[in-house]
Amino acid sequence: MNLLLCSVLLLALRASLLSSSMAESPQQDRTQETYLQCLIDSSDPSSPPISPLAFFPGNPSYSSVLRSYVRNLRFNSSTTPKPLFIVTPTHVSHIRASILCAKIHGLELRIRSGGHDYDGLSYVSRAPFVVVDLFNLRSVDVDAEGGTAWVESGATLGEVYYAIAAKSGVHAFPAGVCPTVGVGGHLSGAGYGNLMRKHGLSVDNVVDAVVVDASGRVLDRGSMGEDMFWAIRGGGGASFGVIVSWKIKLVSVPAVVTVFKVEKTLEQGATDVVHRWQYVADKVDERLFIRIVLLPVVRKDQRTVKAKFVSLFLGRADDLLDIMSQSFPEFGLEPKDCIEMSWIESVLFWSNYPKGTSPNVLLQRIPDSEKFLKKKSDYVQEPISKVALEGIWEKMMELKRPALTFNPYGGRMSKISGSETPFPHRAGNIFKIQYSVTWKEEGDESLNQNLNRIRSIYNHMTPFVAKSPRSSYLNYRDTDLGINQIGNESYSEASIWGTKYFKANFDRLVEVKTMVDPGNFFRYEQSIPCTPWPSRMAE
Repeated sequence: MNLLLCSVLLLALRASLLSSSMAESPQQDRTQETYLQCLIDSSDPSSPPISPLAFFPGNPSYSSVLRSYVRNLRFNSSTTPKPLFIVTPTHVSHIRASILCAKIHGLELRIRSGGHDYDGLSYVSRAPFVVVDLFNLRSVDVDAEGGTAWVESGATLGEVYYAIAAKSGVHAFPAGVCPTVGVGGHLSGAGYGNLMRKHGLSVDNVVDAVVVDASGRVLDRGSMGEDMFWAIRGGGGASFGVIVSWKIKLVSVPAVVTVFKVEKTLEQGATDVVHRWQYVADKVDERLFIRIVLLPVVRKDQRTVKAKFVSLFLGRADDLLDIMSQSFPEFGLEPKDCIEMSWIESVLFWSNYPKGTSPNVLLQRIPDSEKFLKKKSDYVQEPISKVALEGIWEKMMELKRPALTFNPYGGRMSKISGSETPFPHRAGNIFKIQYSVTWKEEGDESLNQNLNRIRSIYNHMTPFVAKSPRSSYLNYRDTDLGINQIGNESYSEASIWGTKYFKANFDRLVEVKTMVDPGNFFRYEQSIPCTPWPSRMAE
């Protein structure tokens, strides 16, 4: 871009800022001009101009850009800290410029792909910060013949699934069931879905990546080295750099799969079936994934708990019925419960779309509605007794709102070492629990009431879940576990929450962080600390 064009674009943006927000002070204008000029000076002249991709508070589009990928209304209020500016890159040089300018001006960098960080850490900070929002970087290039795809971090899982299905009816990718989740955060936090028992986690099927590091270098697997490549596959990529794209390995699926969704209340014997599920779900044929969603409900003016069993089987209904009759007869699965379909149709089924819905809906990046929410997680390594389950139901009915989701492990998950990636929760786990509370009412009273609800059921579950440490899943971000003191991070402080997410892998993540980002530029409330090993030992 020549100097004349740069000057014209800069003048145009300055005029827009002045006209749209007369309340801004001259000092703010000068600061924004300084930031913008830094971005222009740090960009590759041969790349598209960065000026139209930088949004400052005075820009009419600033609020809509910021809020369009906020998936938790708790962090969409007038009091939520806002970024000094947002960059929406279309080229890797724009990411590099954002990093360099944030370093020059002492700003923190938040990296957002889909906005599903449950505690808002991808777009909120208490320190002065900027957001690099990757939604423009969302290409998906599928090589069905080679069994791979290059996927940019701003793509959603729905866009990935759609692109794969457009090229092949017998390929898939093991990732989450929510189609609006961004690829960047999902993969860097490990990523799982209903193919995990057969094909493992998302990161078990990542073979390369492109990252921009704290020095602005653009690295692939070969140039970043195996330590950093290990770390970004489940250790939280935002601690190590901005991950631009991923090369994923596609997995084979049959042309026809089978799904079912069966609901049982306590009065219909849900307790016995849930109890038996614990002895079956992680040991049954690895082609079969049966999730349980537990909800407190009111039926005929009586409080009860509903257990919703949702399943994907990689095969025909007849085979599924045979497996269930042999391994889980207590469930009572019937032919009428089973629906045969293609894998891409099963993606829609799991997203609660009615049968016959076009896969085009997977290209919709924004959910129909947003809610206030809080999530937590646990791992279960010993079956919970019937008496204890009944106590859990009583607690859920007392609290009225929290939902629990049980996701079975076993299969391939038990065959991969806990140190293969930063994600350590492999063999020995029967299932993972997600605790969830959502609400629509605004205000502190409703916020505190619902936070108390989910914390209460979490505390009630303490005797029944993994210990030493009590473990959690990184992608179910939970700042209740602890946070870093920004600017004063320490190994001992971070290890409180870090060992819950990563267990023994936390130490290796600290070593990698210290090696690849010694200045601790990529930092946030739950980032891996950059702590030299000798000082850790001294703490």
